[in-house]
Amino acid sequence: MKKTLHFTTSIDAPRERVWSVMLGPGTYDQWTAPFCEGSRFEGGWNPGDRIRFLTPTGEGMVAEIAESRPGEFVSIRHLGEIKDGVEDTTSENVRAWAPAYENYTFTAAGGETRVQVDVDTLPHYEQFMQDTFPKALARLKELCEARGA
Repeated sequence: MKKTLHFTTSIDAPRERVWSVMLGPGTYDQWTAPFCEGSRFEGGWNPGDRIRFLTPTGEGMVAEIAESRPGEFVSIRHLGEIKDGVEDTTSENVRAWAPAYENYTFTAAGGETRVQVDVDTLPHYEQFMQDTFPKALARLKELCEARGA
């Protein structure tokens, strides 16, 4: 049974900067390092784009961008897993949870940006997400607030 977890942070930077740092190929791997050091994505952030979230060994998740409004909102629809370089979107294991959503909402709030994350997860990943998402968002905040970056 999937459960939706919620996380928020306030970042002293404009929404466009937060969006750019969060989803940029040069910074994505930095803020997501608490989940998996060396993680990366392949694909794009436009509606309908196929996107793969990968570990350094090539394992990971396959998804599509359900919705994208730059600087405001992005919805990732997770469709399956990648193991040994092979996408699995049809096995019984995957069908038990897919699709699962990971949504990011960016709201301007008095010169800051409030980032709200709503992420579907399975019970056996819940504690990992509860422990790791705050660390990742703290790293995102640090990257976005770095002056001259």
